[in-house]
Amino acid sequence: MSLLTVNNLTKKYGSKTVVDHISFEFGHNKCIALIGPNGAGKTTTLRALSGLLKPSDGTIQFENQEKNHDIRDKIGYLPQYPAFHTWMTGKEFLVYSGKLAKLTKEEAKKRADELLKIVGISDEAKNERIGRYSGGMKQRLGIAQAIIHRPKLLILDEPVASLDPLGRREVLVLMEKLKEEMTILFSTHILNDAEEVSDELILLHQGQIIESGSIAKLRKKYQTTIIELQVEGDLNLYQEKLNNLETIISTKQERNTLFITASEVKSARDEILATATKENWPITTFSINQASLEDMFMRVVKS
Repeated sequence: MSLLTVNNLTKKYGSKTVVDHISFEFGHNKCIALIGPNGAGKTTTLRALSGLLKPSDGTIQFENQEKNHDIRDKIGYLPQYPAFHTWMTGKEFLVYSGKLAKLTKEEAKKRADELLKIVGISDEAKNERIGRYSGGMKQRLGIAQAIIHRPKLLILDEPVASLDPLGRREVLVLMEKLKEEMTILFSTHILNDAEEVSDELILLHQGQIIESGSIAKLRKKYQTTIIELQVEGDLNLYQEKLNNLETIISTKQERNTLFITASEVKSARDEILATATKENWPITTFSINQASLEDMFMRVVKS
């Protein structure tokens, strides 16, 4: 059974449609990435799902509850730019958040200690003021606050966009751990992050879903192969010959390398190497790489 079902969700501001009749559903213990460029409607979608924004149209249904029922007690939400009482310590902030979530004082203290360990904030750091925390620590504390009430769905808006590489890694590792206990829906425009931790993708562009499904399914559907070729001499000459081969979709030059997009790797490899051998091309590098999620997204957007 689906954890969350969204049908024809729409949000308009005057005559401008920001989210345009999108529908999707997902199950338990999944990590779903809502990906798209800035302005695609990601934040608006997440705010509508979290109950912070009233949709113009459409329905949101959580498990067996009635459509458009208040589901905020089932959801944890962390905005892109979370706000903290920086004069509080990390533990004080979590206890405060727990009491706001209707936990007793003792329950809030116990849950705070449990979460501080889960998110990797040390016994020493939990008693420091939040104002002294690094960006990664604040983000992990924010996630702890969002799950203080044990939600079934955790919604994160661009959780690593503003972090340095170390902080980004800390949060991604935490997300990988948390999806064993709950479903995570997060937005991002950093496609490598989506590829690393998510099980399913929802590709949003100009307020509409242009593709969705598991990474494996989408890779199979849009599978292409990038062959990198370095040859001594004039690359324009070799690029022209490659463009005439039947197995080649496209080629482009970057510095001293030809990047060749092919639909079927074995046939393309054999045809390129046969041509190169016959004409005695002075090849210095030949490598094959699977197209990245970014390549796939750009292909879908342009189609």
